[in-house]
Amino acid sequence: MLRILVVDDDAELNGSVCRFLEMNGYEAVGCLDAPGAYDAMYGSSFDCIISDIMMPKIDGYEFAETVRGLDSNIPILFMTAKDDIASKQKGYRIGIDDYMVKPVSFDELLLKIGALLRRARINDMKKITVGKLVLDSDTRTAVYDGEDIPLTVREFNLLFKLLSYPKKTFSRSQLMNEFWDIEATSGLRSVDVYMRKLREKFENCGEFEIQTVHGLGYKAVLK
Repeated sequence: MLRILVVDDDAELNGSVCRFLEMNGYEAVGCLDAPGAYDAMYGSSFDCIISDIMMPKIDGYEFAETVRGLDSNIPILFMTAKDDIASKQKGYRIGIDDYMVKPVSFDELLLKIGALLRRARINDMKKITVGKLVLDSDTRTAVYDGEDIPLTVREFNLLFKLLSYPKKTFSRSQLMNEFWDIEATSGLRSVDVYMRKLREKFENCGEFEIQTVHGLGYKAVLK
């Protein structure tokens, strides 16, 4: 059973989230502060972490930064009352994976957890094979029919993302937030430039197509 750590000093909300997760097939462990979470994590493993930001002793930023320093792959979701862009930017810069503003919809929370866990499993696989194309995230290489196709790190990450979720549409802002630095001054059209480059490099690859979803963003469609 997948285990989720819930860190929030609101005891009532913490308990409600844990009960909801357990009703939906997860094992949930609730902690009211970061020190308690560290104790829970000692000698035990979790598949996902849900954390508040404003907590006593150690805030969510410091907690997430510490966790990320120990484990680069575990999904971290902030669930907080802080809804300003600066707080979101700081969280993503530290390395969290998603952000929800209270009050949260438990049904939406469940969807986000499922998506984060799927992404984590894909990251654990390290490789994606689509017909004659092999993407290896360890070596950041793309090999098609035995031939290396040179990609920049950002090109590789964008392609790996799209092929990890075939037919799923990602908005330009989603891709920008994940693969560009927070301080980047380039606009959303930079995403278009990279998609054009990827199409050019894989124009002879018949296994997939990067499609533009007008008004939304991009998706990869397997053929």
